[in-house]
Amino acid sequence: MALHHQNDPDLVRALLMDPGIWVVVGLSQNRERAAYRISQWLNIELGKPIIPVHPRAETVHGVQGYASLADIPDQDVKVIDCFVSSANVGAVVDDAIAHKERLDIDAIWMQLGVIDEAAAERARRAGLDVVMDTCPKIEWPRLRHEGMQR
Repeated sequence: MALHHQNDPDLVRALLMDPGIWVVVGLSQNRERAAYRISQWLNIELGKPIIPVHPRAETVHGVQGYASLADIPDQDVKVIDCFVSSANVGAVVDDAIAHKERLDIDAIWMQLGVIDEAAAERARRAGLDVVMDTCPKIEWPRLRHEGMQR
């Protein structure tokens, strides 16, 4: 029986508390999409710098977008936040692995409903942390609640 990924609460906390850049893959100007709303929340409420990645390379939330990870100029990226289907997330993870050193990527975050155990394992083998099948906006109140309990 295959082991299923379980998110490490300490990793989730560390990623959400870190002020680093989040690259949001699948982010376009479509205000109806979860990627738009969650990235806006990350940017405004948590103060995280974001970089949109979408084939149309649209400017979103006033930030220049890029068509792919390969197009992002060299810089330090904390998280690759994946708003793509489970069927497509493996390709995003492979791109992140390919650009890990150049962009100094620390982690892959697969959004709620996005699950790819094999891609998560490839990411971990490449030295990336992995959060899978959850949303930062869901995790944030849990962290705040836990903090009040301590």
